[in-house]
Amino acid sequence: MTLFKAYIKGTGSFFPAKKLTNKDLEKLVDTNDQWIKERTGISSRSIAADNETTSDLAYQASLQAIKSANIKKTDIDFIILATATPDYPMPNTACLVQHKLGIQNCPALDMSAACSGFVYALSVANQFIQTGTYKNILVIGAEVLHNFVNYTDRNTCILFGDGAGATILSRNEQCDDSVNNSINDRGIASHHLGADGSQSDLLEVPAGGSAQVITPEILKNHGHCVVMKGKELFKEAVLSMSQRCTEALEKNNLTNKDIDWVIPHQANTRIINAVAKQLDVPLEKVINEIKNMGNTSAATVPMALDIAVKDGRIKKGHWVLLVAFGSGLTSGSVLLKY
Repeated sequence: MTLFKAYIKGTGSFFPAKKLTNKDLEKLVDTNDQWIKERTGISSRSIAADNETTSDLAYQASLQAIKSANIKKTDIDFIILATATPDYPMPNTACLVQHKLGIQNCPALDMSAACSGFVYALSVANQFIQTGTYKNILVIGAEVLHNFVNYTDRNTCILFGDGAGATILSRNEQCDDSVNNSINDRGIASHHLGADGSQSDLLEVPAGGSAQVITPEILKNHGHCVVMKGKELFKEAVLSMSQRCTEALEKNNLTNKDIDWVIPHQANTRIINAVAKQLDVPLEKVINEIKNMGNTSAATVPMALDIAVKDGRIKKGHWVLLVAFGSGLTSGSVLLKY
């Protein structure tokens, strides 16, 4: 069986125009700009307008990725969208993006792995490319999280924002069944996923599913909003992301010195710095764009990737390590040569 290598052909991102600054939050909850910056590294975050949905944000990021890849919309033969905040319980949001792009007869799938969603989606897309099933897959991470934030809880409301990032994952026609032995070729070298459902209560939205439906009482008590056990989550985030990165390096016989860039989930700066320390990677090699983005869950990794590609930090031939952690608890890494 011939195996192909998948590479990122184009990237895109979209930030809603509305901004929620730390100063704005000072008016909503007992906090201040300095306190937020010291604990998270965040100064502001984008917030979707009332008429903007997850599919709207995903559509805009997708247009950028398609343009960056220099392909036609009709060249896309599969869409995978990672989100924890779909437009509706059904239909899936990927189908809505497909319709907005004007693509017909293209399979479209949502993936739910919270903040790890994009890395999970990229890993699944990689399999379809490797086996020759598809040639150009649109992989998106998009969230409108502010609707699920309790703005009376200063431990969570300071973190989350809205946004979308997208990539075009394409077949490298020059790679064949030697893929496992030719990691010097441009493309994904390996991916590594993990999950620990026994700790799912560390980060959750309790209501809105079959376990607890939305009622007026639930809404009054913010049961539809994000609940987080911050100290426990911090420890697990650093541990799991470090493990996924180590697995990627060992799988490909690389060391931390071989990596040009690490793009971690933009949860908060302290987690990002702790992961870098565990890997013994200098912060100069770590992409940190959280200052004006906040935690956009599944969208953080592709948004940060697009920013670093567009500003010239990430260049062709660079080794890039993507890593994420999220509710579930889920975690994953993707090692690629850009």
